[in-house]
Amino acid sequence: MPRHFTARARTSAGARTSARAGLLQVCAAGVLWGTGGLAVQLVREHVPLSVLTISAYRTLVAAVVLVVAVAATRRWTATVRVARAHPFAVVVVGVGTAAYQALYLGAVVSAGVSVATVVSLGVAPVLLTVAEAVRGRRSGPRPGAAQLWAVGLAVLGLALVATSDVGPAAPRPLLGLGLALASGTVYAVTVSVAGRLARSGDPLLVTTATTAAGAVVAVPLVAAVDLAGMLAAPTTLPGAAGLVYLGVFTMALAYALFNAGLRTTPGSAAAVATLLEPVTAAIAAALVLGERLTVAGIAGTVVILGAIALLSAAPREPVPAP
Repeated sequence: MPRHFTARARTSAGARTSARAGLLQVCAAGVLWGTGGLAVQLVREHVPLSVLTISAYRTLVAAVVLVVAVAATRRWTATVRVARAHPFAVVVVGVGTAAYQALYLGAVVSAGVSVATVVSLGVAPVLLTVAEAVRGRRSGPRPGAAQLWAVGLAVLGLALVATSDVGPAAPRPLLGLGLALASGTVYAVTVSVAGRLARSGDPLLVTTATTAAGAVVAVPLVAAVDLAGMLAAPTTLPGAAGLVYLGVFTMALAYALFNAGLRTTPGSAAAVATLLEPVTAAIAAALVLGERLTVAGIAGTVVILGAIALLSAAPREPVPAP
């Protein structure tokens, strides 16, 4: 066999391995995010905090941990260079992350968990797939049939998981629907920009820069609205431990994995993989809080896992460098 064919085969095999590793990293981030809801509930059992205050502390703790990590590894200067080289993208991803979380929480309060989950998490992979198809017509590969099937299956599975949660009636359904659509749209834009940013530098440096930007914006805003809650948050050991867990594992580590995965995973595929978040949340609630897993929830979990398996097995072109 000619050498150039052998080299090309090795490069292709390496790209497929890298793409699957990236998808696994995004899946791991989704699992960590899925434990966040349970952690928030446990924190609120000890300290009556609003979800916005908890979200602000989560971002603040993550930013502090990441800054310490890059400082300890003597990479602070490199982190600053990333922020200076891509200031717009860093701010968009940092603020976008805080914004879509806040919009999602508003949708949950106004329209209930089911509508908020299906609309906000379901619209993102659809929007990203459409965007990639449009870009593919102009230049580069378009999403293949397997990826389109995976997106459709994932949205179906998400609907099944969400409808298994029967909660109180929605007090403001139209407002909640609007907030959920806004959350999903902001999430899609954030993932798209984050993907390009993640491929421009080390995942730890990118995560540190974007999380710090989000904290600089979110913490003062929440403090202005709920200063008493911000001051009361760390007053009990269980509450403080819960906030540390949220910041370290569901923010710092999860987004470092997510940004690492985005280096080789298309945005639409990443959005599908992160649907492991509601799956993990349902399983964690059943194991820890004793909540019942319905037939629809179990079926939805199987469908989402099948969609992710389809993405993993589907041939994909390597994600182009910026």
